[in-house]
Amino acid sequence: MYMEQEFASSLLENAVGEFAKLPGIGRKTALRLVLYLLRQEESASLSFGEAIIKLRKEIRYCRECHNISESEVCPICSSQSRDASVVCVVENVKDVMSIENTHQHHGLYHVLGGLISPMDGIGPQDIEIESLVTRVASGSIKEVILALSATMEGDTTNFYIFRKLAQYPDVKITMLARGMSVGNDIEYTDELTLGRSILNRTLFSDSFAKDR
Repeated sequence: MYMEQEFASSLLENAVGEFAKLPGIGRKTALRLVLYLLRQEESASLSFGEAIIKLRKEIRYCRECHNISESEVCPICSSQSRDASVVCVVENVKDVMSIENTHQHHGLYHVLGGLISPMDGIGPQDIEIESLVTRVASGSIKEVILALSATMEGDTTNFYIFRKLAQYPDVKITMLARGMSVGNDIEYTDELTLGRSILNRTLFSDSFAKDR
């Protein structure tokens, strides 16, 4: 069991405490990282700190899809080469990166920023579902791909979105082919499987027939 370590310097202790707040970083690892930075040239440490500060101050979220961006509209949404009639709905920014790495999706995205999870107190109003409905209501979208993780929360969110978009019968609502194992997150699915799941996507309504 790791005992709380006392530091001779409050500056060192504060730095270790901040690093230890990062996910997956304990105090021992935090101490190694801080000591590593101290061993580097001062310019390297300053560059590291400035990059974090600049990221936090200047990063924003795309007004269209809610992906991270350096401008009001992200490069994907503003690209003339993307198919603006197809929108892929994902949970988070990491999922956008995963799908982009497959090179199989050439449309746009919509980042929900989470999944419906009553156990965690997260309801439809806490994620970007209404903004998705607004995008579909504009009339320019022909297909919505539900690319959420094959979990209970993902399936619940899929069904809620399907019901919300049912008022737009001309919009095709599809879902990833279940080449992904049930319970898997998009983030941890290999690119080949994820790419095939996109290419072989099926109508979401067909999933009801299979369950009967």
